[in-house]
Formats: sequence, C-alpha cells, structure tokens
Amino acid sequence: MTDETAVAFAGVEGQARLLREGKLSVRELVEIVLSRIDRIDPKLNAFRAVYAEQALDEAKKVQRRLKAKSPPRLLGVPIAIKDNVDVAGDVTTHGTQAHGGPAVEDAELVRRVREAGAIVIGRTNVPPLCAMCATESSAFGFTRNPWDPTRTPGGSSGGSAAAVASGMVAAALATDGAGSVRIPAAFCGLPGLKPQRGRVSLAPMPEHWHGLSAAGWLTRSVRDQALMLDATMGSTPLDADKPPAPERPFIDAAEQSPARLRIAFSLAIPRGPLGVRLSEEAAGAIRSTAELLRSLGHQVFERDPDYGPMTYTHAALRAMRGVRDEALTLPHFDRLERRFRTWTHLAGGISDSTLAWARRSEKEDAVRVNAIFEHCDVLMTPVASEPAVEVGRWEGFGALRTIAGMTRVIPWPGIWNQTGQPAAAVPAGFNPAGLPLAVQLIAPPNDEPTLLSLAAQLEAERGWLDERPPVGA
Repeated sequence: MTDETAVAFAGVEGQARLLREGKLSVRELVEIVLSRIDRIDPKLNAFRAVYAEQALDEAKKVQRRLKAKSPPRLLGVPIAIKDNVDVAGDVTTHGTQAHGGPAVEDAELVRRVREAGAIVIGRTNVPPLCAMCATESSAFGFTRNPWDPTRTPGGSSGGSAAAVASGMVAAALATDGAGSVRIPAAFCGLPGLKPQRGRVSLAPMPEHWHGLSAAGWLTRSVRDQALMLDATMGSTPLDADKPPAPERPFIDAAEQSPARLRIAFSLAIPRGPLGVRLSEEAAGAIRSTAELLRSLGHQVFERDPDYGPMTYTHAALRAMRGVRDEALTLPHFDRLERRFRTWTHLAGGISDSTLAWARRSEKEDAVRVNAIFEHCDVLMTPVASEPAVEVGRWEGFGALRTIAGMTRVIPWPGIWNQTGQPAAAVPAGFNPAGLPLAVQLIAPPNDEPTLLSLAAQLEAERGWLDERPPVGA
C-alpha cells in the first residue's frame, strides 16, 4: 500500500493490519505520520511536542516484535497523548507556562497503551488547565479545526481531535471533565465516547476535578475507539472509581448490531446556564438522527429527562473548584494567564462545605436524571447549541465572561460528568457551510456496549469514514 493518505486514514485497526501483513514496515508508518505532522500541523497547531527521534528508534524495536506469533493488536501504531497526562521524560504543561520539570514516569494509561504496542508520537495541545471548550492559549497558540481553520476544534481535547480528524494520527488520548471528549468530537466530525467514570485509570491521580473526569480516546471509527478502550481500560488500587468490568470486550459490541432499542430524544436545556439558544442546525441534527433511527427499526420518541434545578450547578461547582485546585499545584502559578489566575481567585469562594454538598448531591442527581431510563434504553440530546465556534470567540475576555460564553454553547455534556455514566458524541452530517453536526447519546451506568453498538450502526448508515476534512485530505 503506497498511498500515504490512504495509510493515514486507515485508522488504528487498518494500520495495524498493514504492519502485520508486511505491506508496510513500522518505520515506514512512523515516517508517514511524521511527514504528515510536518506538513499539516503548521495549519492546525494540534501538537505541542513531537517525538520524532524517539519514535523512529522505537520503530526498530517494534518491528522485531511483529514476528511474534500473536503480536499485540496496537503493535506499531503511532498515537498521541493529550498534554494533561504524564509521559516520562517530557513536561506536562496543562496548556500553560506554569508547569514544572519533566515527568519521571508514564501515567498508567500511557503505560498500558505502550504495553499494547502503540508508539507515542507526541503530545497534543490543550487550553490552560483544560478549562475551555476551545483549545487556545498564550503559551502555545490557537489550535484550529481541519474542516474550517477559522473555527475551533473544541476543547479541552481539541489538539487530539484536530490531529485525528486530519489524519495525522489514528488515535489520540482525550479526557473529559465537563465534555472534553464529546465537544471536540462533535466539532471535528468524530465519534467520541466518554466511558463510565473510572473505566480507564487516571493513576497516579485517584480522581480529577473532584471526581468529574474520565479518560477515553478519539478515533475516526467506532471500532477503533473500542480497540483503544479494550487496550487501556481497568482500574488500579489508586483509582477512586472502580466500575465493574464489562462482560465482553468492547470490540464485540462495536461489531454487533444493536437490538431494537427504545430511544428518547430531548431538546430541553438543563436549568442553570443563562441565555442558551439551541440553533436550528443543532436541533435539526437531533431530528434527522431520530428519523434515521426510526428507519433502522428503533422505537424513537420525544421525552425530556428531569435534570432537576441544580444538577448542572453541582457539576459546575466541582469543575470550577477543580480548575482552581489544579492551578494551585502548578510550580509557577505566576506564569499562568491572567484570566485563569482570576478564575482561581473566584473559585476560591467555593468553600470546602459547598464542594462537599455538590459531591453529596451526585447520587440524588443521578437517580433523578436516570429515571428517564425507565422509559428508554438510550437518551439523545444535543452536544452543543451550535456547530464549531469561531477561533478566538472569547479572546480578551475575563474569566466570568469566558465562563458565561462557554456555558451558552455547552450546557448538556457536564450533566453526565456529575452522574459519571457513559455518554458519546456521534456525527450527524454537516451544515451548509461544511461544519460537522453531532448528537449526544447517553446510556445507563456501565452500559458502554449499547452506545458502541448504536454508534457503529449510525456510522455504517451515515458513512462518515468516507468524509475527509479539507485540511488533511
């Protein structure tokens, strides 16, 4: 296989197969990836660091492992790690210049993905403290959307989303404390599953943002997402959340069509954020997906969950305080952008007792909102109130105006961080300007298989794997 673009868009499974079949050497694949990063990334700024020399050295060792009888499924596939998770020998910047020195060892999930045979090719950009739904910082610049570089790829996993959507890498790490897997996936035309909290270990941290965050992967296909989760899931004694193991590998779910499901859809806006206006484009994505699901034999109907008066607020308090507490751990707080120093000061007003109240409320919130699943198997809502927003929309804004502006765009995802259950962004076509549209699918606790199966069915029907963005194609 000599078409470098075809290799780049072959995905995790496709690239691994090319290596196993000897149609491509590991070095050749790494060189293709590095060449694309060198050519494409100046237009997108997805990467904060690229490990070219290390990756080429590692390719030699991996090539020898391909001769084993049963090589790991990810062996030789280059992947990227989001710049809020430790990679040994490199600094973890959290999108700031306030960081300390290089990490001594890999985080647990990085260790696992290496153990599965993947080659870490570099680190993807994040906004400061992963606290924005756009990936923009004074430290590392603005990251852009490959479908339209005047638009953001979202945040905080925007660098990962831009890298995958443009075909620079087949998979990239994403984390999600209030939508940071699902928002970039939606803005960049990718599937993006936030798994059950604790499904992928956050060690050496027991938890992040006071229990809101989960780790996952961005890929172009649902199958690849399942493969990445299978390779890296599982808790450690350090993890605060330890969900029960799935009954079968996630790849099995991605390969199997779902049974006839009861699917509720809702356009309701959670109480709390002010000034949210759902665009006709975002509403249309819900309606068109509902019609498609009906045509596939599912029972689809409109029904709103009971978000309650405070669920969004509880999540926001945990996130705000989480950003503040993480900021105070940075060795050079004085180098943090002014907006986020102000954020830290404001969030200092969230007392320990208020934080404890927000955390205690999780169980009650989850019972209330999950009552919807007495009537359905899957709930569908918007991810964002509009498609990818323009780059720099909140540039020059203070902390409060930035927070208020973002909440008008993304009031839905954080609800499911408060409850901790699986939720996924799934592509839903494009608007007339060529920007991706998406919907959010939510399942009951620990039911990632239903989301993977349903998302794979939608992928087959909508054919988004055949779509390639102008930057990268």
